[in-house]
Amino acid sequence: MNKKELISKLNELEWEDFEVKAAKAEIPKDSWETVSSFSNTTGGWLVFGVKQIGKKFEIQGLTNAEKIEQDFLNVLNGKKFNARINTKQQKYSIDDKIVLAFYIPISDKKPIYYNNPSNTFIRRGSSDHRATKEEIDSMFRDQTFGTKTSQIAPKTSFSDLKLNSLNQYRDYMSRFNPDVSYNQLNITEILTKLRVIDDGACTYSGLLMFGKRSIIEKHFPDFWVDLMEIPGTSYSDAKIRYTYRLDEFDNLWEYYFACFGRLKQKIDVEFVLSDEGFGKDISPGIVAIREALVNMLMHADYFSPAHSRIRIFTNHIEFFNAGGLPKPFDELKGKDMSLPRNPIITKLFRMVKLAENAGFGFDKIETNWKKYNNTLPVYDLSFDSTIIKFDLNVSKDITKPITKNGDNIFRSIFGVNDAEFRSIFGLSSDDFQSIFSSKHIKVLELINNNPNITALELAEIMGVTARTIENYTSKLRKNGILKRLGSDKTGQYIILKRK
Repeated sequence: MNKKELISKLNELEWEDFEVKAAKAEIPKDSWETVSSFSNTTGGWLVFGVKQIGKKFEIQGLTNAEKIEQDFLNVLNGKKFNARINTKQQKYSIDDKIVLAFYIPISDKKPIYYNNPSNTFIRRGSSDHRATKEEIDSMFRDQTFGTKTSQIAPKTSFSDLKLNSLNQYRDYMSRFNPDVSYNQLNITEILTKLRVIDDGACTYSGLLMFGKRSIIEKHFPDFWVDLMEIPGTSYSDAKIRYTYRLDEFDNLWEYYFACFGRLKQKIDVEFVLSDEGFGKDISPGIVAIREALVNMLMHADYFSPAHSRIRIFTNHIEFFNAGGLPKPFDELKGKDMSLPRNPIITKLFRMVKLAENAGFGFDKIETNWKKYNNTLPVYDLSFDSTIIKFDLNVSKDITKPITKNGDNIFRSIFGVNDAEFRSIFGLSSDDFQSIFSSKHIKVLELINNNPNITALELAEIMGVTARTIENYTSKLRKNGILKRLGSDKTGQYIILKRK
């Protein structure tokens, strides 16, 4: 920080990384609180020789700058603090008055406190606050960042893993990462290589990823990934608390698919068939949301009393994760650093191509959401949690979905445009958008191409369950747009062109 930057700081009203103390003849006692808070939060400058009077600052200078500098550094390198604090310092002469500035970096040995752990402080806004017990516990866990969930879960074994989850994972790996050598191994060898199992016992990560819920809860009583859909732009303007809440699932592998299936419904996609005949959703929005979901599951602090949660409001999606970032956000993003809190879980997701191979995936999230929505995600980063918000207010005309060949579906199916379609069926614009999603429209397109198609065939092509197809077709039948003649196997669908 040069002299010009120092003067500029003094002219600002609030700052998170800057604190002044008069310290004319001695070091103020509350300086140690600031040292602790900077060390535990994001680092910052502590300046001696400047007095704050309301929102103004008076440069008083130091009567014995050399002694204050020596006393300050002796304390930081002595026994007052629980760990040594390395600083860089600068001396300024302003109007013949000496000012000392010390930069206190964020520590990798948090919590940093003086005398005893109760004197642990963190920075909130422009002031120092005594850390809560939960915040101190979180910092102690961060001392083992990247290693805690790699440890053995006591009294566990292979039998505590859910076989169905393991089989699904192995099948997913063979389909989406067919060239990886793990596909040639048996399930026990795969789990050992990926450290799901270590010396006959489950690692915490392995248990979280594939375990049976009853066993997981013995080690993680608050294990839960919460997803709610809230009918409002915030909690306060929602008339009811929620319209949908995710059920409990056994493990992270199952939670991933349950959450992703619900989130996909909020993102517009172009639906195409792969070379194998399977349905495939194409959308940069899907890529961004998937990366954010996996990011949340990979980097959560599962030993925290808080749990990961997803809130789907009418105008945005919000991912909340327990646990702060291991480094400042700009550093993680700028250097594409890979410092996962749960490295085994991270590798498990990466081995099936559900996550980036490097870094936290911030660039992939931002690039794809920008393409989809023309906005960037908003980050709310606090001491012991991370929130990412995705704006859903994008200008889309879902009444004119486009097929792969570029034709308007409504005109190709009904021989009329969407406005005429709404008139034929007596639908308002709101009713129309309520009835049709991209999924319903795809069902109609597939039926139009093959009226004899079965619900099971629709489910296979679209990559959903038969029950989901029944929900789609039931809604279309209820609104007088579709009917079924004959049996489920030999009958056919009829798209009603007129009411």
